[in-house]
Amino acid sequence: MTGMIERLPGWPTLPDLFGWAESGFPGTHAMPGLHGIRVEEHLADGTYVLRAELPGINPAKDVEITVTESVLTLRAERSEETTQKHRTEFHYGTFTRSVRLPAGAEGDEATAEYKDGVLTITVPVPETKAGTKTIQVRHV
Repeated sequence: MTGMIERLPGWPTLPDLFGWAESGFPGTHAMPGLHGIRVEEHLADGTYVLRAELPGINPAKDVEITVTESVLTLRAERSEETTQKHRTEFHYGTFTRSVRLPAGAEGDEATAEYKDGVLTITVPVPETKAGTKTIQVRHV
């Protein structure tokens, strides 16, 4: 058990507590250099889809996606330099977000696409049929 929170099928989606922690609680300051990633997720037609806002990122060199023990972790780095006549400005930081995949998700089969600043990760989740089994009671 990794201590992560897992949503049960059929329960309403509640805000991700880890997302709150990563974005900082009201009245506190987030850890310098580490920022959260805004995501939306849904499960439909045997597929889990996670969409993440990552504008201005080069996905080929600045994005890392890993799946470990049913936890998908998305990590990105932004490093940008703007140079004007007498001024140079840097924008940089590390962005990270981890989410637990639904039960039965095939993390090894995940795919990712990047378009217009949005990273879309798709993970197949085969539907399992929950059957009912009757257990006979022996009289001893």
